[in-house]
Amino acid sequence: MTYSPWPMAKRVTFRAVALLLSVVALGYYYRAYRLHSISATLATPNGINEGLFVRIGGIEQWITIRGQDRHNPALLLLHGGPGNAFQSFTRAVFSEWERVFTVVQWDQRGAGRTFGRSGPVDDTVTLDRMVLDAAEVAEFARRKVGQDKVILVGLSWGSLLGIRLAKGRPDLLSAYVGTGQVVNYRAGKVQAYAQLLAEAHARQDDQAIQELQAIGSPPYDSISKSAVYTRWANRYEPSMPSRWTLISTVLFESDASIQDLRNLMAGIRSSEDHFRSMMDSMDLPTLGTDFNVPIFVFQGEADNVAPVAQIRPYIDSIHAPRKELVLMHGAGHNAIVTKNHEFVRLLIERVRPLAVW
Repeated sequence: MTYSPWPMAKRVTFRAVALLLSVVALGYYYRAYRLHSISATLATPNGINEGLFVRIGGIEQWITIRGQDRHNPALLLLHGGPGNAFQSFTRAVFSEWERVFTVVQWDQRGAGRTFGRSGPVDDTVTLDRMVLDAAEVAEFARRKVGQDKVILVGLSWGSLLGIRLAKGRPDLLSAYVGTGQVVNYRAGKVQAYAQLLAEAHARQDDQAIQELQAIGSPPYDSISKSAVYTRWANRYEPSMPSRWTLISTVLFESDASIQDLRNLMAGIRSSEDHFRSMMDSMDLPTLGTDFNVPIFVFQGEADNVAPVAQIRPYIDSIHAPRKELVLMHGAGHNAIVTKNHEFVRLLIERVRPLAVW
């Protein structure tokens, strides 16, 4: 009798498929459990957990408002990018914030779920229009939670919008907090590139040296070159979570869908194309250095995108009711995520006492 391996192969294949389906099912139920647990913390008598499209600047834009007590100070977070609307992917990250603040997040024009509903940024959209959008969101948040002012936190690209809003509409804000704070985008990227290349040489990382030298110093004329720079900046970022940690967070501790991921990537591509030249021309000192609102910057000391060497002289030049630069040890450009507990502590200790609500 001739032995055939096919019956055994079929059994192995069936078991492998069954195991895979079991893992997927367990992952699905764990995700549901985690999201329920996160949402349950907001199910308090004064809690708020809302996500809705609001007409901002003439188009529908996605806003979420979450907090364990709506009477806590409202905090508006401006995401980076441009186009990097991360709120659907970071529910667990900001759950600690929601204990002490009413956190308002907004998928900006051309980003995330706003991109999904209203499409990419129009050719006529300027930085001024984006700042006007941010002001409208702040006004909406004030009305929604019945507070006079909000705390504004701007991350990277969001810090460019945030500092302009702090300059132009201090009446809306209790305080401004920048992180990954950009001062002069083009000059900062040149400084950061030199910093990153020096780090690659110090590590004797031949691949990084080769790839970074191949793209040269910024500015870059293509997204592919920017992607090479960003990849190495992230890889050398202190305390950056592993790829698996990031993937598992998105899969199991966020309410993001496949469509959210598509919107995120498409929004980043179109927004970077549209705003690149505007970002290259940004130089914050030209806006003026007198502010009528407290200014804080919580910056990763090893930021490979917005180097500390630019931040110090800028903060020194500012005149404000209060100003403070805090360098976060062991953190880079994404300190708001990688040093989340420390960031919240700084907000509670330094900023929350200034809130007007």
